[in-house]
Amino acid sequence: MPSLEEKDVLVTGGCGSIGSRLVKAILAEDPSVVRVFDNSEEALFSLQKELGDDAPVRYLLGDIRDQDRLELAVEDIDVVFHAAALKHVTLNEYNPFETVQTNVNGTQNLIRAALEEEIESFIGISTDKASNPTSVMGATKLLSERLIIAANTYKGNRNISFGCVRFGNVLGSSGSVVPLFLDQIQQGGPVTVTNPEMTRFILPIDEAASLVLKAYQKMTSGEIFVLKMPVFQIGTLAEAMVEEYAPAAGYKPEDIDIKTIGARPGERIHEKLVSEDERFQARELEDMYVILPQIDIAAYDDLNYSDATPVENAYTSADENPLSEAEIVQKIDHHVSQHDLL
Repeated sequence: MPSLEEKDVLVTGGCGSIGSRLVKAILAEDPSVVRVFDNSEEALFSLQKELGDDAPVRYLLGDIRDQDRLELAVEDIDVVFHAAALKHVTLNEYNPFETVQTNVNGTQNLIRAALEEEIESFIGISTDKASNPTSVMGATKLLSERLIIAANTYKGNRNISFGCVRFGNVLGSSGSVVPLFLDQIQQGGPVTVTNPEMTRFILPIDEAASLVLKAYQKMTSGEIFVLKMPVFQIGTLAEAMVEEYAPAAGYKPEDIDIKTIGARPGERIHEKLVSEDERFQARELEDMYVILPQIDIAAYDDLNYSDATPVENAYTSADENPLSEAEIVQKIDHHVSQHDLL
C-alpha cells in the first residue's frame, strides 16, 4: 500500500478549509516536503505562522489558471492533491465564466503539468454537487472529475494514477452553514434557513482529510471514492444550534427567530453522492463507495473490487435517516470548541 513517507507532495488550494487540514494530515505521514499552492497571500502567511518554520513546507503563491506557474510548482513532485476550486454555489451561478476558468481550465492546466513532470499519483477533491449536477459549480466539478479520470488515457507509458474523492458538506468549511448559523446566533438572529426540508450530507473536516489519504492508498486508476456520510435536515440543524448555542451567546433560545428565506440560485433540495446512472459503475465497500471508470483505461485493474457488492440504488440524502437534534449537536460540538466559534 503506497505511503507518503519521504514523498514530495503538492496540495493546490492548500490554505482552504479542506486543503489546510489535508496538509496537516500529510505532514503526519513524514513526507520529504509539502508544497502548499494557493492564490491568497494572506492565507499562506497565516498557515506559515500556524505550522511554524520547522515544518517541511514550502509556500507557493500562484493560481491554477497560470500554466507556467503550475509547471514550476509540480517540478520534482511525486503526489498531487488538487483541492483548489471555486465552490460557492450562488456566487458561481452569477460568475460562470470565472468558475469555468478555475474549476475546468485550472484542472486541465494541472493535469498537463502532472503529465509533463511524470508524477506518481494525482487525487482530485470533488463534491456531491458533481453527481447529476443542477448548478454551475456542480457542472464544473463534474467536468473536473471527467478530466482527471480521462487523464489516465493520456499518460501513455507514464506510470501515473489519476483518481478523485467525492464528499458532501464539510463541517465548518469556508462558506458552510454551521459557521453561518453560529454567527447569526451571536448577533441575536434571525437564523436564516433556505428551506427547512432540505437535506445535506455532513462530514467532519478531519474525516474528509482521512478519506482523501485513504483514496490515495486504494487508488489504481480512474476511481471516484465516495465516503458514507450521515445526513441532516436544515431545519433540524437550525433548531438544534439555536437551542444549544444561544445561551453561550447571551440569548434565550426562544428569543432567536428562525426565518425561511427560500432556496438560492443553483441549490437543490436533496444532495446526491452516487446518482442513479452512476450506481451501475459503483461498488460498496465497508465505509465508502467506489465508482469505477466508465471509459476504457488500459492499465485499470478492478481486481480490488471483484468481491465488492454492486450498488442497487442511488445514494442520496433524501433516502437516509437524518440525524436528530442531539446527534447533530454531538457532531458539531467538537468543531465549535476546537475553532472557538462561540
